[in-house]
Amino acid sequence: MKRIYLDNQSTTPIDPLVLTSMKPWLKDKFGNAASRNHSYGWEADEAVEVARERVANIIGAMPKEIIFTSGATEANNIALQGITRFYKKKGRHIITVKTEHKAILDICDYLEKENFEITRLPVTQDGILDLNTFKAAVRSDTILASVMHANNEIGVIQPIAEIGNICKNNNIFFHVDAAQSVGKISIDVKHIELDLLSMSAHKIYGPKGVGALYLRIKEPRIHLQPIMYGGGHERGIRSGTLPVHNIVGFGKACEISQRVMEQESRATKNLRNELISSIQDTVYDTRINGNMNKRLSGNLNMRFPNASNEAMIASMPNIAISSGAACTSSSMDASHVLLAIGLSKKEAYSSLRFSIGRFNSEEDIEIAAQSISLYMRKLQKTSYV
Repeated sequence: MKRIYLDNQSTTPIDPLVLTSMKPWLKDKFGNAASRNHSYGWEADEAVEVARERVANIIGAMPKEIIFTSGATEANNIALQGITRFYKKKGRHIITVKTEHKAILDICDYLEKENFEITRLPVTQDGILDLNTFKAAVRSDTILASVMHANNEIGVIQPIAEIGNICKNNNIFFHVDAAQSVGKISIDVKHIELDLLSMSAHKIYGPKGVGALYLRIKEPRIHLQPIMYGGGHERGIRSGTLPVHNIVGFGKACEISQRVMEQESRATKNLRNELISSIQDTVYDTRINGNMNKRLSGNLNMRFPNASNEAMIASMPNIAISSGAACTSSSMDASHVLLAIGLSKKEAYSSLRFSIGRFNSEEDIEIAAQSISLYMRKLQKTSYV
């Protein structure tokens, strides 16, 4: 039985070209990039700087504005904790959104215990943050706003350029969690008023265990208090020996994604629309969660009335789909994102996330649609007995 992977927002398979680029740095080229006294260190350092430039290019940044981390979660922690610790005398109020990833919400919970005040904004029923709602939340002591670019569950894209302008006009630092959008949506930090941006390699067909934080260095220059110490690597912001092989892979993944972004977006959108049509041709009462126009091309979050998402997943062991974010899949709680857009718990428990990626085919979509239709037909027959 063919296994089909439709959970690309959880993680992506590594691109073969990325893997090829990493292999030399796992065997013969094993030097420490911080070793300044011999050729092993020099070549490792050079490889890191080439990768740094490639990561910078995909968001229109300068290489020296890129800080390598272990992933977007660490980048989020460095950004939020670093800003609030360094600038706490300026203010102690933070704005974020109820549909953020747990990697942001949990940090905000921690900062609340450190006597920062958090405003968690609601979204509309289509998952988009209303700009007037954001403006109304701004206070004289607001120090930071953190808004996810593209949601990891329902794929909706927030108006970060407009939010950035509001922050700029009110002297508020603006952080964007772009783990889901980098490599899928064009981002140019030169034309968006944001100060910090988090990203992760394994969302764009790179290796797990590496990510980056974009940190604006001028107009204005942003300062962070480190959250860990030891060696002064990455401008003293993120100490620790650099994983050269992972960083090289991240750089290659960015280079590929930047080159194929438009073509890949069209392809995944076509496959997603084919999946929607195929499901709705046989299952008539489905509903799509979230805005369909402002959305990642490969994302589909759909609810199946009277069905259990966990039962559906169990009935299709050959198809990798999810009931929500991987970080919370071990929890039996309903998705906080779906509840935030107004769904009942019953509706949330009947929703599935499909995330289509670079290596999916029309055959994958056809098999997935057939499997879902078969399950729903069986469910309907059972309900009539």
